[in-house]
Amino acid sequence: MPTPVATKADLAIDGMTCAACASRIQRRLGKLEAVTEAQVNYATGRASIAHDGSVADATLVETVEALGYSVIENGSGDDAESDRAEELRRRLVVAVVLTVPALLISMIPALQFASWDWVVAALATPVVLWSGWPFHRAALMNLRFGSTTMDTLVSMGSMSALVWSAVVLFTGAGEGHIYFETGAVIITLILLGKWLELRAKRHSGAAIRALADLGAKAATLTDGREIALDDLGVGMHFVVRPGEQVATDGRVVEGNSAVDMSMVTGEPLPVEVGPGDDVIGATINTNGSLVVEATKVGSETALAQIIRLVELAQGSRAEVQRLADRVSAIFVPVAIVVALITLAAWLVVGDGAGEAFTAAVAVLIIACPCALGLATPLAILVGTGRGAELGIIIKGGEVLEDTRAVDVVVLDKTGTVTEGSMAVSDVRSAELSDADHATVHHLAALVEGRSEHPIARAIAASGAGVLTGSSGSSLELDGFVNTPGTGVTALAGGTEIRVGRRELFDELPASVVALAEAAEELGSTAVFAGRDGTAELVFVVTDVIKSTSPAAVDALRQQGLHVVLLTGDNQRTAHAVASAVGIDAGVGNVIAEVFPSDKAAVIENLQRNGARVAMVGDGINDAPALAQADLGIAVGTGTDVAIEASDLTIVSGDLRAVAEAIDLSRRTLSTIKGNLFWAFAYNAAAIPLAALGILSPMIAAGAMGFSSLFVVSNSLRLRRFTGARHSPSEGTT
Repeated sequence: MPTPVATKADLAIDGMTCAACASRIQRRLGKLEAVTEAQVNYATGRASIAHDGSVADATLVETVEALGYSVIENGSGDDAESDRAEELRRRLVVAVVLTVPALLISMIPALQFASWDWVVAALATPVVLWSGWPFHRAALMNLRFGSTTMDTLVSMGSMSALVWSAVVLFTGAGEGHIYFETGAVIITLILLGKWLELRAKRHSGAAIRALADLGAKAATLTDGREIALDDLGVGMHFVVRPGEQVATDGRVVEGNSAVDMSMVTGEPLPVEVGPGDDVIGATINTNGSLVVEATKVGSETALAQIIRLVELAQGSRAEVQRLADRVSAIFVPVAIVVALITLAAWLVVGDGAGEAFTAAVAVLIIACPCALGLATPLAILVGTGRGAELGIIIKGGEVLEDTRAVDVVVLDKTGTVTEGSMAVSDVRSAELSDADHATVHHLAALVEGRSEHPIARAIAASGAGVLTGSSGSSLELDGFVNTPGTGVTALAGGTEIRVGRRELFDELPASVVALAEAAEELGSTAVFAGRDGTAELVFVVTDVIKSTSPAAVDALRQQGLHVVLLTGDNQRTAHAVASAVGIDAGVGNVIAEVFPSDKAAVIENLQRNGARVAMVGDGINDAPALAQADLGIAVGTGTDVAIEASDLTIVSGDLRAVAEAIDLSRRTLSTIKGNLFWAFAYNAAAIPLAALGILSPMIAAGAMGFSSLFVVSNSLRLRRFTGARHSPSEGTT
């Protein structure tokens, strides 16, 4: 008999309504003999099961479905999520349309015409029974396994109000009060909260989809045939023309070019490649034509590995959305027991059934967590709305818990602290006159204008306006030669102009070399230029530091946060940038020369050492680190993948907004905690009063409405949040 092989299964599960559902599925899967570990994530709707290989996937699916949930087929998860969102929207729309008139008629005596109570019953009943059916179904499913959740109270509270009101309406029992509108309001408010929650979670898989869409879809073989990427195998040779994506990871066998690696490495400087050099799939070939031999395909490519890193890092989610469910695990059964005790106590002391049932219903109504259902999503809605006005996108409540204890902020260098684009910061010469300096600068820029290399474009742009008048502007270039990885040469007005690396020149004066070395000591790129084979000028090409970066670092420090610079660039550049923005270059504050796949490991290492880490980045290479961090922050000038993988996005790209984002997130979290506290405190204080008959169901319904009003008004206070970049007048609306 063959020995079972350890394997993993991944299931997409539909129908979970709270964290209790995920726990129930996880426990049941974990009880299977072949399963060694089961993890079910409510936020992502996925189950990861490790087993010894002796259990079939069909058995796992049957186990989940036996609990009343469904397993979604691969590739249909987005459709199922869209269908669920549309169903929820329909139920909410029907509930709002019917509840508003029912509530107005019940609460405003002037609107109470003859037989108005029958009209209210007709309006409220579909809301409780049809719009609220998901809650009733979940409550029944929970009952099968002897557990209770918020869905249980929602169902019992709304159904109790409906049933009791129907008894009063048909028999005239009790004091004649009906509470149809109360049941409808319960369902409507909780549906609203669920809809807002679903909206906040709908983009959980967007980062993975954005990464998957990034790669090339086809490859052109050396014989001219174009094949699908799935048909490309290791050892095959394919052509990469200028401007095209490299189809898959490989090794250059023919040709020279500069490959833009920024979408994977995050660094702006293109990498010169030639025969024998490795290239990464999904990067861009900027100029020359290449023939590449595929060395890795499919799931083995660097892009696929980044996708897996993002998936793994996103598996652990924050707890704020689950707080209400955890507390309600105790609160809900206690409330039900109190209602039953109230009913029995009133009957035992000899009061009528009407009074007993009225008190019990009051307990259930007062215990119904309408304010609790709104506490989290409404604060998120207001906080994220205010954030959007300030250029800060907060991706739902699951990110907020992690801002409270963040103590380390890791800043990616390129595109985050710096502009992410090459520019000429200085043009230096040692022995040239001003006129010759300007002439060589102009001619070098003219020659580089023929090249498509990013550094060449920066040098070409720097030459604008160097020479005034018509001098040199009409020169024609002859004999333009581009030597990949070295530089360019051309004749301008009979004068040979060379621009490039040291190797391009016949004569390198010591004074010019010293200028270049001084620039390189500061982490800049030195490009030589000169006439007739002699280097005369040095272009200092840098990735310019954003003007707001020093102020941003200072603001983060004022929040009590430790700031770390993380980059794949060299140590000299990293320390120069850190010094310029005010980051202490001490041990552990500057982490340089980090490969893209290792950035997430750096974050994980900081976390293992006890740090709660916020990561700020903009490139695709930052996506795994953003997802791994306790708080991922993407600057909006970066890639869509980084933005999707992050928890917070700074739309403007202004690094100062990072401090604002953390502050706003903390305030939003504080508001949620305040909402939850007062929602539970209201219940805890009011339930005894209802049980003693001091609060009638009508007063209980009013108190329930007041608690919801408090949650709304408390959440709206977030609209007054003012960021450091905005004046007080801009901070209020």
